[in-house]
Amino acid sequence: MIEFLNDIDAQAFGAINMCHGAYADNFMWLVSNRLAWGLMGLTFVLLLARKGWRCALLTLAAVALAVFVADQVSSSLIKHAVERLRPSHDPSLADTVHIVRQYRGGLYGFVSSHAANSVAVGLLLGLMLRDRVVLTIMMCWALLQCYSRVYLGVHYPGDILGGLLVGAAAAVLVYVPWRWLSSRYAPLLPQRLDRHLVAGSVGLTLLVVGVAAIFI
Repeated sequence: MIEFLNDIDAQAFGAINMCHGAYADNFMWLVSNRLAWGLMGLTFVLLLARKGWRCALLTLAAVALAVFVADQVSSSLIKHAVERLRPSHDPSLADTVHIVRQYRGGLYGFVSSHAANSVAVGLLLGLMLRDRVVLTIMMCWALLQCYSRVYLGVHYPGDILGGLLVGAAAAVLVYVPWRWLSSRYAPLLPQRLDRHLVAGSVGLTLLVVGVAAIFI
C-alpha cells in the first residue's frame, strides 16, 4: 500500500515539476522566497497598526505562535522521524528533477514546513477575522506557496498534504484559546479587516513578484 501511494506521489510530482518555463522558474522561486512573506507580513502589520498597537501585537503574537508550532512539529519532529528524502536529493530522480537556481532545500522533505507555516497563517487569520473572503484569499496564497514547492522540485505532493494537515492543526490549536479570549476581551482584539485591503496586500505582493520575475 505504501509503495502504491509513493508511486502515485512520484507521478503527481513529475506532472507538476516537468511543466516549467523560464519566467515560471523565476516567479515560483520568488513566491517561495522569504522576501515574499516579508512583504506580506509588512503589509499586514501596517493594516493591523491602524487598529492600534495592542491589537497588532496580540494578533502577531498569535500568528507567531501558530507558525512556531507548525514549524517545530514539521521540521524538528516529523522530518527527522520519517527521514523521507526530498525529490531534489533522491539519487533515483537525479536526472529527471527540474531544479531552479540550484536550490535543493534540506535533506528531508516530509512534511513540508512551507506548507505547514503558510496554511497555519492563512487559516488562523481567516478564522480570527471571521471573514470568508479573507480566508479564501489567504488560503489561495498558501496554496500558491505549496504549488511552488513542488514546482521547484523540493517536495512531493504528499509532503505538501502532510504540511497542510500540520498547519491546519496548529491554526486550530491557537484559535481555540484565541476565541475564548476574544469573548472576554473583545475590545483588545481585531474582529475584522477590510477585505479589499487584504486582497490589495496579496495583489501587491504578487504584482511585485510578477514584475521582479521578469528581470532577475
